[in-house]
Amino acid sequence: MSEILCQWLNQELKVSQTVSPKSFAKAFSSGYLIGEVLHKFALQDDFADFSESRISSAKLNNFSRLEPTLHLLGVQFDQNVAHNIITEKPGAAMKLLYQLYIALQRKKKGVQTGVEMPTVQPLMSTKVQNMKSEAFRDQRLSRRRQNEIMAKIQAAIIQIPKPTSNRTLKTLDAQKLMKKKKEAEDVANEIKKFEALIKKDLQAKESASKTSLDTAGQTTTDLLNTYSDDDYIKKIQKRLEEDAFAREQREKRRRRLLMDQLIAHEAQEEAYREEQLINRLMRQSQQERRIAVQLMHVRHEKEVLWQNRIFREKQYEERRLKDFQDALDREAALARQAKIDFEEQALRDKEIHEQIAIERAQARYEKHYSICAEILDQILDLSTKVADYRLLTNNLIPYKLMHDWKELFFHGKPIYEQASLRHLPTKLSAEHLIELEKRNLLDNNDYEEYKNMVGEWALPEEMVENLPPSNNCILGHVIHRLIESSLPPQVESTVPELPSFAIKGCLLGKTFSGKTTALKALEKSFPIQVLSIDTLVQEAIQAFHDKESVSGAHGLQKAPEEKALPVRQESGEENQASYRSIFSSLFPLLDTDARKAAKAEEVVASDSFSELTVRAQLGAKSEKLLKKGKSISDILLVSIMVNAINQIPMYKGWILDGFPMTLNQAKLLEEALTGYNRNLIELEGKKSRTSTLAVDPTASKEVPLPPSAFDFVMLLDISDNSSLNRMNDIMAEAFSSETPLEDINQRVAAKNKDTDEDQNLRDQIQHRIVGFLDNWPSLEQWFTEPENILIKINAEVDKQSLCQKVKEMFMTEIMKKENKVKKKLEEKEAERKEEVSLTEKTSPPPPPPPPPEPEKEKEVHLPQERSKTPAAKGKQASEPPHGNREPLQEGKGKKSETSLKRKGSPRGKSLGGKIPLKKSPAESTDVSPVPVVPAPSKPGSEEWVYVNEPIPEEIPSFLVPYWKLIENSYINSIKTVLRQLREGQHAVLAYLYDIRTGFQQFLRRPDHKQDFVSQWQADFNSLPDDLWDDEETKAELHQRVNDLRDRLWDICDARKEEAEQERLDIINESWLQDSTGIAMNHFFSLMQAELNRFQDTKRLLQDYYRAMECKIPMDDTKRFTRVPLVQLDSKDILESQLRIPLVPRRSISPESALSKPKTKSILKGKIDYTLESVELNFEADEKMVMDTWQQSSLAISHMVAANKKVKKEPPPPPPPPKKKKEDKKGKGKSPPMAEAAPVVVPAEETEEVEVKNELKLRIKEEHLAALQFEEIATQFRLELIKVKALAFLEELVIKAVDVYRLMEKWLGERYLNEMASVEKLTGVARYHIETSTKIQNELYLDQEDFFINGDIKVFPDPPPPVRPPPVEKEENGTLTIEQLDNLRDQFLDIAPKGIIGNKAFADLLLDLVTLNLGTNNFPSSWMNLTQPELQELASLLVTNSESVDWRKFLLVVALPWPIPLEEELLETLQRFKALDAEQLGTVTYEQYKQAGLWFTGDEDIKIPENPLEPLPFNRQEHLIEFFFRLFANCEKDPPQLDYTQMLLYFACHPDSTEGVYRALSVAIGTHVFQPIEMPHPVAEKTSSFTDMSPIEEYPELEDNFMSEERELQEDGEEKEEEIPENANTEMISMQTLLQVFRGGNEVLDANRFASHQKLENIYLENFIKVFQDLGSKNLEPIEVAVLLKHPFIQDLISSYPDYKIPDVKIILQRSEHVQGSDEERSPSRLTEEKK
Repeated sequence: MSEILCQWLNQELKVSQTVSPKSFAKAFSSGYLIGEVLHKFALQDDFADFSESRISSAKLNNFSRLEPTLHLLGVQFDQNVAHNIITEKPGAAMKLLYQLYIALQRKKKGVQTGVEMPTVQPLMSTKVQNMKSEAFRDQRLSRRRQNEIMAKIQAAIIQIPKPTSNRTLKTLDAQKLMKKKKEAEDVANEIKKFEALIKKDLQAKESASKTSLDTAGQTTTDLLNTYSDDDYIKKIQKRLEEDAFAREQREKRRRRLLMDQLIAHEAQEEAYREEQLINRLMRQSQQERRIAVQLMHVRHEKEVLWQNRIFREKQYEERRLKDFQDALDREAALARQAKIDFEEQALRDKEIHEQIAIERAQARYEKHYSICAEILDQILDLSTKVADYRLLTNNLIPYKLMHDWKELFFHGKPIYEQASLRHLPTKLSAEHLIELEKRNLLDNNDYEEYKNMVGEWALPEEMVENLPPSNNCILGHVIHRLIESSLPPQVESTVPELPSFAIKGCLLGKTFSGKTTALKALEKSFPIQVLSIDTLVQEAIQAFHDKESVSGAHGLQKAPEEKALPVRQESGEENQASYRSIFSSLFPLLDTDARKAAKAEEVVASDSFSELTVRAQLGAKSEKLLKKGKSISDILLVSIMVNAINQIPMYKGWILDGFPMTLNQAKLLEEALTGYNRNLIELEGKKSRTSTLAVDPTASKEVPLPPSAFDFVMLLDISDNSSLNRMNDIMAEAFSSETPLEDINQRVAAKNKDTDEDQNLRDQIQHRIVGFLDNWPSLEQWFTEPENILIKINAEVDKQSLCQKVKEMFMTEIMKKENKVKKKLEEKEAERKEEVSLTEKTSPPPPPPPPPEPEKEKEVHLPQERSKTPAAKGKQASEPPHGNREPLQEGKGKKSETSLKRKGSPRGKSLGGKIPLKKSPAESTDVSPVPVVPAPSKPGSEEWVYVNEPIPEEIPSFLVPYWKLIENSYINSIKTVLRQLREGQHAVLAYLYDIRTGFQQFLRRPDHKQDFVSQWQADFNSLPDDLWDDEETKAELHQRVNDLRDRLWDICDARKEEAEQERLDIINESWLQDSTGIAMNHFFSLMQAELNRFQDTKRLLQDYYRAMECKIPMDDTKRFTRVPLVQLDSKDILESQLRIPLVPRRSISPESALSKPKTKSILKGKIDYTLESVELNFEADEKMVMDTWQQSSLAISHMVAANKKVKKEPPPPPPPPKKKKEDKKGKGKSPPMAEAAPVVVPAEETEEVEVKNELKLRIKEEHLAALQFEEIATQFRLELIKVKALAFLEELVIKAVDVYRLMEKWLGERYLNEMASVEKLTGVARYHIETSTKIQNELYLDQEDFFINGDIKVFPDPPPPVRPPPVEKEENGTLTIEQLDNLRDQFLDIAPKGIIGNKAFADLLLDLVTLNLGTNNFPSSWMNLTQPELQELASLLVTNSESVDWRKFLLVVALPWPIPLEEELLETLQRFKALDAEQLGTVTYEQYKQAGLWFTGDEDIKIPENPLEPLPFNRQEHLIEFFFRLFANCEKDPPQLDYTQMLLYFACHPDSTEGVYRALSVAIGTHVFQPIEMPHPVAEKTSSFTDMSPIEEYPELEDNFMSEERELQEDGEEKEEEIPENANTEMISMQTLLQVFRGGNEVLDANRFASHQKLENIYLENFIKVFQDLGSKNLEPIEVAVLLKHPFIQDLISSYPDYKIPDVKIILQRSEHVQGSDEERSPSRLTEEKK
């Protein structure tokens, strides 16, 4: 609907503004476009008054003008509709436009639009009336027709039941005429009513216009009476009369027109009546009329029905079209809204993804931060640990400790102890577990060092040359054979002989990375099979629903399999069975829920379920999990995938789409496809690399790499944002590419389905991306570590480029696979040829082979067969062990010389070169020194063929656990001993540090020497003063000093003896003996571990080789050899209670040590007899270690020799002695069996006996060689333990001896320092005795330090002399502060107001100069002034004709003081005002001091060094105080200072004009600028002033004046630029002006100053006149700028003298010059000086 209206408005009407469905309500909210539509139909003539503005008043104006037009068109419009349209309510404007559109279209069809209306009438009211008349006429005509039809119908109805009518024609005509008349009367009445209504409206309008005209006329007449003449009024009245007349004429014409219309209407009615009458007259009979009426009635009914049906169909069609259009509009709106929602959802998805990315980054940061913090903590712990042990070891940390700490640090273990392991609880905490891990780590490192003889167990130089073989090959072979025979037989993996050319791979990547698209392109281009896990799961579930059985599946797959692969067809059932076995073996790995489900399923399962295919069974299990709301497990997914892979022909390659997704899936898939578990292989490799005591070099220890399940893995790399953008683009394309469907329901259903899928995809996209990011690092490591098969492709390109890249990579991988398969085939062919050539070479031996040859061949082939079994575990294709050429990726299974070299000694020597070197000294009698012929192979060498005779089944089951027990007990014993040694090292360092610090504290213990020194000093200072110079007293004092020195020396000697005794006690403690004893026991335990290993190995070899000889193992009742330990305590223990023998330890006393000669000395330097016992004990311990080592070595040698003797006793060739030997070895055999042996035997049996004898010889030879290997290794280990034990004990004793010597050194140095401090004390005391002075500062003697403490005095200092007060001196005729105060007091008594007469002032000064010579009121230069000079001085200070301001006089004579600048005066004024809280204008003395002036009294005063000299006088500080006394009102209590009045005095200036402006600034409070027009005579006056006053008198005054004048001159030059625009805008009052010009508040002191009183009155009157001239009638404040422009003020400022500083010094200088020239001076000179 909205589109139809928009098309009508934009295309047909072409309104001024383009209307769209979205902006429909907004466009019509103002009503302007509605008026434009009506204006285009000529229905709105006042459209020019419409406004396009969107303000409320404009909208109300538009809709008020629209209301009548819309009502006339029949459109429903009221206040509510207008409000809805204005407020842009949805649908309101569209509904109104739709009604308007219908009304206008109806008018257009009825040819009654506003175009045919009369356009002659100019006013809108005429149009409205015409429209009303037309509507009324239409209504009337329709009503008339309806009345006629109803009348006919009524007549027919009435007449039908009456066949005959009694009424005559006249009566009928009369009734008709009456009816017509009635109708005519009704019409006439309606017309009259209509005219009456029209008249009433016109009268109301005329009355309103008349009243408005009357009021307007009245107002106009009133105005015309006031401002105009009568002609204008008459014209207006005439015009009003003409308008009224024209209005009446128009009304008459309208009435005439209505009457004409009425007459025409009556004529028309008359003609109609006549026509009806004629028609009635011309009718035939009544029956015909009745039939005609009936027919007409029927016709009318039919016509009505037909019209109703047409109307109804038309309504239905309109309704359908409307509903269809509404549906289209609704769909468009929903699509637009869905698009908006989609865009918003895309933005939300991006925000969610960014939030997830931020959280992941934050998690990574927190993880990284925690790791860094942990590392920093460990670094800090390592640093603090190193610092602690630097303190413990005196910066000599042992290498072993530092190495252990580094190991802990590199493995991320805490260095400090977290918990104690001495008493472990039953439930271990995390700290205990960490400590156990630390201990195991250090134990393993120590054991590896011990085993490999590196680090602390590195070989000394003398033992390196005699290094034995690192491995007993014979023992390793025995152990390997025993373990292999004890294990169950392993099934070799079936591997196809011919490798397949089919390529296998997978394509991985994030969602929307293009995997499926690229694989579809690959599938079109190459013969491969693409497998998607989603599709396979759906197919499996569908197979379960379809009840897919085994027979049916075979039937379906029979044809393609026959064509594709016949081999696979034949073995289909076998593959199915094998896969079921794999599937059943995988399923126990399911979780508990899956197991329960499987069990329940087994119970309920029927025969039909067992007949289903594997795919159907997997589908059933998957569906069951999905129905429970659980995800399908990885095992099920892998099983489904493997089942699908097995269905693919062998020649066809396959690629997985997006699978595997997790590391677990990759592991399960590889295990299912290859049969290898990489984790188990790695565990086997770790086990092979674990520390074993004997290794078989012939056995392959390298675990081969498992084959990969894939040939390649492609990753389509794409960013997260690109994935989200692709999803949004796909969904946006789905929105835009919707095809319109005829059936709306189908369209809605399809859309709902798509939206559900899109919503699911949108909901899962974030989880998929996060899941991929979480799982990909582990997958990447899985696909790159053993063999890098990963290929990364940038997928952020278009589809074609991506498909092209994938194709190129796929072609590359196909070529690689072909090359690899060809290479394998070539290698196999070469191996086959080599085997054929070898068989050809070995075939020609002589025909009668000796009997031992088959046995040898058997022995040769037996290890080969056994070596194949472990190789079959890790290799896909079985290879012969002697192959020379191996592929690049599978060449790690060699077992020849390379394996022997890898398992050789750490020094890099080959094993074959070491064995003869070690056997030659042991068996020098058997081996010839210089063989000419190549020597036969020796047991253990590469050429030696081991005896692999069968042994009973019970022997491996017994010997293998026995060997494990040997290994575990040996390793645990070694680790325990090494741990004890490691922990004992910490205890040694801690103990040595404790005894060092304890001895230092003992040496620093407090003594009481200071008490004696303080007492002596007090006695010395208390000596009377008269005895200081007495010689006898001095001698007595020297004697006291000697006594003090002797006493102090005695204390030092006693402390030394105590320290030596303490050192001896420490040395004689049993710690060193106990530590060495414990260490010796640890090393003896190592020897015992080696002995136990040798004895256990000897017994194992004996049992093994006896088992090969088919003999019963010997019951060895002989006890193992035990190494005795050192008994640390002296308790008596019975030998029966001891499992280990103990050797008592005897410590050598120092007394017995003196008589024994020294054999070895570890004490270097000077001989210390206190440490001699330590050395002797060390020698005894060394001897005990040597003895123990010799005993152990002899025990091993005896055991080997005894075994050799037993082996060599019977002669080998004849059989009877051999029987005796067997009887001798087998101690439980019966003699009858031995006697039954010598029986006559044939030659064949003798040959067999010879073969057996030869075999026994080889067994004995191999057994002896193994024992010799073990003997050499054990002897070497024992010797190494002995060397390390001696070195350890020596190092321990050296550490202890170093500490003991360090203690001795500290003791000696301290004793010497104490003696030296006593000597220093006696020297100081003797100096003070000789100089006869007291010792004021305390003498401090603290152990070994002596000093004089300057902070403490034993008696107080004498009081310093009192400094005299400062006194002011007269300088250059300047009055002192005292003289100024005296003058102020005298002037205050005479004139307290401050104004004194000129003559009285001069007389007072003359009296003070001449009469009061003794009072010192003036300086000496003032005393020579004469009366004329004093009168001249008074004339300089006169304010007007007869008065002098004595405060100004004192201010002038008080110079020099700093002359303030104007800014300083204003700042001082602001400080005073800030302190004057009540704004009284006065401050107290405290406030005056707080505010301060522009200068301070803090001058740089130098304090004299002599305390008797007075301080310099601070004149400025006293001047500040004097100024307060000068200007303060002393009558008040406390005195009050008028600070404004004081600052006005200080505003004086050498230039009077400048002084006045400064005073104005002070009075107003802001800076007053001088006008530009005023002259500036400062330079002349200043120059005359400077010429008259010498500079050297008052330099500060002169400098201030000159600097200020220079500033004023510079300001005058730049006045125009610097004066701001708003300058001098401050207001000034009359009181302020009188305060500046002394005209309002000063009172004279006598009646003789009447003239001054008159002058003040003149100023006041002049100021009042000035204020009145400037517009201030009531003397309100005016602007300063306005005031300064007045001529009187300008003249007053230029001539006012009170603010000028006079130069008083001229008169004084003149009087001095007169006195200097003998009082002779000419008048001309005087005049010159005056000038």
